[in-house]
Amino acid sequence: MQPTIQGMSIDSVYQGMKDRNVADSTDRLTAAHVTIAGAGGLGSNIAIALARIGVGHLTLIDFDQVELSNLNRQQFKLSQVGMDKVTALKQNLQEFNPFVTINALVKEVTHDNVAELFSDADIICEAFDNPGAKAMLLDSASEFFPDKPMVMATGMAGTHSSNTITTKQVRPNLYITGDGTTTGAEGLMAPRVMIAAGHEANMITRLILGETNI
Repeated sequence: MQPTIQGMSIDSVYQGMKDRNVADSTDRLTAAHVTIAGAGGLGSNIAIALARIGVGHLTLIDFDQVELSNLNRQQFKLSQVGMDKVTALKQNLQEFNPFVTINALVKEVTHDNVAELFSDADIICEAFDNPGAKAMLLDSASEFFPDKPMVMATGMAGTHSSNTITTKQVRPNLYITGDGTTTGAEGLMAPRVMIAAGHEANMITRLILGETNI
């Protein structure tokens, strides 16, 4: 008997999940490897978007655990409070798309391990909350992988206009999304965080499909 998922053949599930994707995108998405540094408000939403469209390999890196204060904007469940974020996120992603290979690393990203952690990535995605961690990853990635595309975010706090969040290409391989001004001290809410995450996920998708200009 052929293996099934939810009573349907594996092939029919796989093909059905691709029906509404952009034409001729499947092979390039399936072949891509994106490494996401941070599994919180940005990272969890980015990972879900990429998993849903079938990016074939995702590496998730974070050392935090799910807390109650995360649930207002991060893609976790009340039942997952206390779990390592990357473990909980992998669990959720596998329910959305069982055909994606997910590597969950409970690690803190430092200058000393960037070369190892991001060596296999086609695209580096920065999804940290901490400005210092953002700067460290940018500096380290520029040092070790100057030709590798990197997508970052800064400025998504509060309840300001959605239209102030944009994506800019600041160097040939560096793309930054956000409003560039707001900080977490204003409070972080799901709508604007998800808008910024959507910008990052869309830029990553475009890069995978060969669309390198804004």
